[in-house]
Amino acid sequence: FSQKKLSKLFLWLSVGINIGFLAYFKYADFFIENFNAATGLSVPLLRIALPIGISFYTFQILSYTVDVYRKDVPAQKNIINLAAYVTMFPQLIAGPIVRYSHIAKELENRNINVENFAKGMRRFILGLGKKILIANTLGELCDIFKQSDDKSVLFYWLYAVAFMLHVYFDFSGYSDMAIGLGRIFGFNFWENFNYPFISKSATEFWRRWHMSLGTWFRDYVYIPMGGNRVSKPKWFFNIFVVWFLTGFWHGAAWTFIVWGLYFAIFLISEKLLYLKYLEKSKVLSRVYLLVVVGISFVIFNATDMKEAVSYIGGMFGVGGVPLVSTEFFYYLKSFGVTLCIGLIGCTPIVKKTVEKIKEKSIGGKIIAVIEPIFLIALLIVMTAYLVDGSFNPFLYFRF
Repeated sequence: FSQKKLSKLFLWLSVGINIGFLAYFKYADFFIENFNAATGLSVPLLRIALPIGISFYTFQILSYTVDVYRKDVPAQKNIINLAAYVTMFPQLIAGPIVRYSHIAKELENRNINVENFAKGMRRFILGLGKKILIANTLGELCDIFKQSDDKSVLFYWLYAVAFMLHVYFDFSGYSDMAIGLGRIFGFNFWENFNYPFISKSATEFWRRWHMSLGTWFRDYVYIPMGGNRVSKPKWFFNIFVVWFLTGFWHGAAWTFIVWGLYFAIFLISEKLLYLKYLEKSKVLSRVYLLVVVGISFVIFNATDMKEAVSYIGGMFGVGGVPLVSTEFFYYLKSFGVTLCIGLIGCTPIVKKTVEKIKEKSIGGKIIAVIEPIFLIALLIVMTAYLVDGSFNPFLYFRF
């Protein structure tokens, strides 16, 4: 074997083994269920417990292997440093997906100091606040809706918005906590979210949402397949493959696959037909994004496609669903404050306001005094919630 052939052999061995483990633990029962449905056989399910975070650390290992093969990064010869990268606990179980190249220097020489500790703690506390005070509360509203017998068109839309914000604050909250913990230990993880709900299109939304996953598929699947520098039919194929895999990565269910392909259709449609019109109108683009993303998360959270279709129909009054209901007004009032906080918090309004205040000398001094007090108070409130509340894991732990 030449050196090049040997390198390629080890690459494919690594890819095969890691994908094999992921397929076995996460997708085996899905394939068996569909095989049984197609053939009429009754092959018993394996019912394997899913290792927490397997989708995330598998992708980290794959990216390292491919980067070494491409000679984008040198192979890490220190087993301790390599193990630290693969098993780094802050983001191990729910991201962001960290590239080896992002932290290679920090594995060798980290800067652990008071400034990094303070910034890391601030980010961690704010992330925990997103999860406990906003995501968990909106999650309760989503659970209430699913059990309700008094659904209406507006209640369906309230559920769509609530679940959309629930996922955002749950997942971005964990990412903030992971980034904060990483900072405490001297690592600078890349951002995973960039205010996706201010986007003007689904295309822009996915440049701002779960950025570590989107760039992973771009660099290791989409571009190697030719990206958009191919014929139009091949480009269609590339987009559908990437989004099929994106959906399937999230879970072993047809709802996730349809969710991924749903976005593929809109990304292609925007590119070919109407993206330029969306970018010209703020009102049209915001309404469009709310509808497209709202429906997508209804599919994402459905137990099966039958429920997804039923819920989407309900959002548009199909089947005689009334426009309003008593429960809609009751729960809008009950959760209204949290919804408003969520809608404001998912935009950069607060961040930009604080930055403007800091630009003034007196404002900067006031913020320097108020911020630590606010963070300590927030931590105390969240501790009380944790002590008094029930176990409510992060949504992305199941992926």
